[in-house]
Amino acid sequence: MALRCDLIIRDATIFDGTGAPRRSGDVGVTGDRIVAVGDLGGMSADREVIATGKALAPGFIDAHTHDDRAVLCGPQCMTCKISQGVTTVVVGNCGISLSPARFERRPPPPLDLVGEEGWWRFDSFGDYAHELKTRGSEVNTYALVGHQTLRVEAMAGDVMRPASDREIHRMHQRVKQSLAEGASGFSTGLWYPPGMHATTEEVIAVAEALRPFGGIYVTHMRDEADRVCASIEETAKIGRRAGVPVWISHHKCSMPENYGRSVETLALIDAIARRQDIFFDVYPYPAGSTVLMPERLREDVKVMITWSVPHPEMAGRYLDDIARGWNTDIRAAAERLLPAGQISFQMDEEDVRRIMAHPSSVIGSDGIPHDAHPHPRLWGTFPRVLGVYARQLGLFSMETAVHKMTGRTAQLFGMVDRGVIRPGAFADLVLFDPHTVLDAATFERPIQPAIGIEEVWANGVPVYVAGKGATGEKPGRLITRNRG
Repeated sequence: MALRCDLIIRDATIFDGTGAPRRSGDVGVTGDRIVAVGDLGGMSADREVIATGKALAPGFIDAHTHDDRAVLCGPQCMTCKISQGVTTVVVGNCGISLSPARFERRPPPPLDLVGEEGWWRFDSFGDYAHELKTRGSEVNTYALVGHQTLRVEAMAGDVMRPASDREIHRMHQRVKQSLAEGASGFSTGLWYPPGMHATTEEVIAVAEALRPFGGIYVTHMRDEADRVCASIEETAKIGRRAGVPVWISHHKCSMPENYGRSVETLALIDAIARRQDIFFDVYPYPAGSTVLMPERLREDVKVMITWSVPHPEMAGRYLDDIARGWNTDIRAAAERLLPAGQISFQMDEEDVRRIMAHPSSVIGSDGIPHDAHPHPRLWGTFPRVLGVYARQLGLFSMETAVHKMTGRTAQLFGMVDRGVIRPGAFADLVLFDPHTVLDAATFERPIQPAIGIEEVWANGVPVYVAGKGATGEKPGRLITRNRG
């Protein structure tokens, strides 16, 4: 063992990402790798950090993001993630990916969540990967290719119908090419208009492109409300027929009439998991966020506006208040706000806790980084899991919380040498105070850095320091499933 390294973090309480009990020790880093863990009293380093009383964990992995554009935009976009300890993001979720597609005009919702005019310039995933490498990023990026993006391109925008055989073949080839160029999987958003008209057979035919590459199928299912169980069954069928693992995004039971059904859905997922690989993520809030869809509004589900092109001044306002001010109903008000985004308070906290506590769940924020008034999950997800659900509520141990945000996520996504603290692993690390770590972002004031995150390293390079903010360094890399 070398007696000198670049960095030693001394006397930390180490949560190694495996779920094993915490232990005290030192961690040594040289270059982008952890080189030693334990009592490193005989070693010295160019920089030493005394971490007495602080916790050291692998950098958090955000299992569900819409950061496709944000990872290209520097600290003004990514401070929301690095300030909460995130060092790796999974992009291209819900069938929405910034590549491979070139559009001259703003694409239809929900594609515009990740970019308006000017951003749809990546004709191949390879082009996107090249720009990511050229620009650099604060975090590592693991990328999926989105079905909705592929549909809009292959069908020339005529997406309110099933795709033809020729169009399905085009999408299949696009997925195959993208995985060859470094993408890791294929995602769908079958709840949204550009995706909902796809048949199960269409999705299977496109997803079959994943099998030779060992790719993964990730889905915002067709329904998370009344037909949630049927949608889980459809997801499993797609995985079986395509011969690939499946991942259910932001698992939930939506709408008041479905509150409590997580008992049923989790039992179904457990039964399926005995026959095939099926995984899921969850965010720690009883409210979701997406584009505003007037036809899906309900009087009994409260909605907050996150952005509006014609009425930007309405961001952060509740829709019913806007409607009263305009002397109209909520649907008419929503039509007037379009294109726009929303937060909808559509879940039950007990379901959120039950899903989060399930041994198989991992954590994803589903944050939307370009909203004017974002859901607080964009800035608060990971410290909220640690501070509220582990420390305050005791829903699970801090070790389990860290495991759900690091080692388990890395294992399921096939992120090689990520998500753990051990010699040989990449030095993605977060130093935090386990006694104070907590989310500060709220629905009313969502752009608030978390409390208790001390320092964050990606590939051995500091990217965030408490009190100073982003360092300006961009050591992040593209991570490809089972290839590092």
